[in-house]
Amino acid sequence: MNADGKLVALNNAIAEMIRTFADEDDGMAEIHVAVIAFGGVSATIHIPLTCATDVKWIDLTATGRTPLGSAYDLARELIEDRNTVSSRAYRPTIVLVSDGVPTDDWQPALEALKVSGRASKASRFAMGVGSEVEPEVLKAFLGSDHSRVFQAHEAREIRKFFNWVTMSVAARSRSTSPNAFVDLGMPDLDDLEF
Repeated sequence: MNADGKLVALNNAIAEMIRTFADEDDGMAEIHVAVIAFGGVSATIHIPLTCATDVKWIDLTATGRTPLGSAYDLARELIEDRNTVSSRAYRPTIVLVSDGVPTDDWQPALEALKVSGRASKASRFAMGVGSEVEPEVLKAFLGSDHSRVFQAHEAREIRKFFNWVTMSVAARSRSTSPNAFVDLGMPDLDDLEF
């Protein structure tokens, strides 16, 4: 992830997305954000679930391994925790970005995520960064033959992907039915201009 400015691009794109979410807060619906980092031995909560207006972004670092199953478990626990995410909260969105091959037993954790209460209803986006990613692993996360795994080989593609995610989440937060999926169409990243 450190190669060719990809990690810098990822950090900038996430920070920009969070700023945009904070600007979307109009008193009607707040967008909350949590970031789970999964490198090294296990996944950790990098940014706890926080209203976007209150997030103080801290850049991610690359630490090698890819404990994807640990990340799935942590995401499921976070989303299903009624003390953290109230029952009045709207449908969650989960964004998966990976630059490697999973280094733990990820399939059981993914299945648990897919069948859990709220996490099973989440909108999901996935992006593979670089050439070492196994697209089928990310496709399994999406859970639909109609969903698309975005591939980023350059820093600019990372930014475009996060702009697409930002547009999708922001459109849903402005919707009269925020629990419904807002289909903006699946663009080719090269078609997006930002």
